[in-house]
Amino acid sequence: MKNNELEWQVLRPDYAAYQTLFQTASQLPISLLREVQPRLYESLQWLNNADAGQFMLLKADDSAAYFDVLLDTLQQSEVKTYPVVGTYQVESNKIYWQENVQGTFSSSKQIAYCQWIEPEQLFGSFYTHKDKVTVSPGLLHQVNGGILLLSIKTLLAQPLMWFRLKQMVEKQRFEWLVWNDNQALPLPIDGMPLHLRIILVGDRLSLEELEFMEPELTCSALYGEYEYDMYLEDEDTLAQWCGFINALCQKYRLPFLSDDAWQVLLTQAAREHEDQLILSLEIEWILRQLRDGLRFNRDSYLSADSLKKAQENRLWRHSYLLERSRDEILQGQVMIQTEGEIIGQINGLSVLDYPGYPDLIGEPTRITCVAHIGDGEFIDVERKAELGGNIHAKGMMIMQAYLNAELRLEQPQPFSASVVFEQSYGEVDGDSASLAELCALISTLAQQPIDQQIAITGAVDQFGQVQPIGGVNQKIEGFFDICQQRGLTGLQGVIIPFANVRHLVLNENVQQAVKENKFHIWPVTHVAEAITLLTRQPYYEEQSEEGQTSEHLLAVIHDRITLANNQDRPKLPWFLRLFR
Repeated sequence: MKNNELEWQVLRPDYAAYQTLFQTASQLPISLLREVQPRLYESLQWLNNADAGQFMLLKADDSAAYFDVLLDTLQQSEVKTYPVVGTYQVESNKIYWQENVQGTFSSSKQIAYCQWIEPEQLFGSFYTHKDKVTVSPGLLHQVNGGILLLSIKTLLAQPLMWFRLKQMVEKQRFEWLVWNDNQALPLPIDGMPLHLRIILVGDRLSLEELEFMEPELTCSALYGEYEYDMYLEDEDTLAQWCGFINALCQKYRLPFLSDDAWQVLLTQAAREHEDQLILSLEIEWILRQLRDGLRFNRDSYLSADSLKKAQENRLWRHSYLLERSRDEILQGQVMIQTEGEIIGQINGLSVLDYPGYPDLIGEPTRITCVAHIGDGEFIDVERKAELGGNIHAKGMMIMQAYLNAELRLEQPQPFSASVVFEQSYGEVDGDSASLAELCALISTLAQQPIDQQIAITGAVDQFGQVQPIGGVNQKIEGFFDICQQRGLTGLQGVIIPFANVRHLVLNENVQQAVKENKFHIWPVTHVAEAITLLTRQPYYEEQSEEGQTSEHLLAVIHDRITLANNQDRPKLPWFLRLFR
């Protein structure tokens, strides 16, 4: 069982090769957006050199931090502008636009952004006082000839404002309009030239809504995307990332990182993105880590200890739901066994996503399967009770198709089976339990018990290959915590997809237990490996060193099916089946 298990060293990223770089990382020059986001920078350059009236869609968080980075990048790239100079003159019966006269309606900014804006702030306003009419410029007039960044959510919430803005930008002409039926222009007001490029910033859902409302625009507009991570390919990419962190520290007046803090921040980023080779570029997350660490810092440089304490404090502050979830299992209200062997019962691993809660909670789930003489139907109880999602149903059908193909039956399948998530009272979705469900089904059909000391997660395809899943760290730690609270036996562990090994960033408690051989993690690539670990019985026919073949699970299932289909036919010993 232990031949394929993971060593403790691979349970977290290894940055030992970069220790020399870390010693000078805080002195590295700052990295600009063009270095860490070359594709986005190229898109911005296209917009910068485009004619007025151009729109660009940018996928990014519409927060101040991202707007600031975009603003700095555009300012550094020498924005191409089309400034408008002019002012309004009020006469007795009309307000005239006067070209080439410096005034309040002349362009005053090259670039501007706004997360939320009202129509009067954007388009300007007019009012009358004692028969005197006054017109005031809006943000459009201030940035006329330059680039304006706006949140898509703002425009979606005020569609009338968006449609008027779009029409004016496309026609390159600003027109004064009223905003409600109870208002009227005090005097006729001339329009004025408008040379503007617009960057619309939003997440994928906002972009989808805009695409539904403006399909032609989304097809013709430039597109850019802020990339939230980059791969750790070599020392050069790591140096660029360190320069990006230095740039954020400089901009937001935060202390630079000490030599030992870099590895801690990298590990936290790998955990956040679930990949040992990921360098996070998520600005809001990075700033939160640095600012939280600042609370515990006592040095001029941000230390590793302060980052660790901030993370521990955050986990403790968020631990109420986690503790209640663990207590329900430890007090026997939710029945999860971590010792013994049972036919048709397995510990699956799931992650719970509570509404409004910022973290995922990993928790073992008891999955059971029973079989009886029937018409060969495999019943997904969650689906029947309308508690199973579409992806979960898909995983169940794939699992059933694999097993039927694997058995290669020449006679009807006489067993019906039902699979259920025990003590699950909410919706179940995702295919990450399909490997556990398949193993429970095989155990039931072969009447071989499953070791309850082992939990399992993974998805399967129609060829029995195990596919990666999400939340692997939380899932492993959730089962480990239960085992540790009850007392580690030295035989407990978790089966995970081999493809998830690179996603492991486990806490120090799990690492230490694996190092001391008290807890085990086995990566698998095929269901045969998983069910063999769980039942200690071979899945396929194997030969010993003496040349003898042993009975295997598929043969046992075939044998039971034959008996069920032919009750009167005597059972032959397994070694005589070759002569049938």
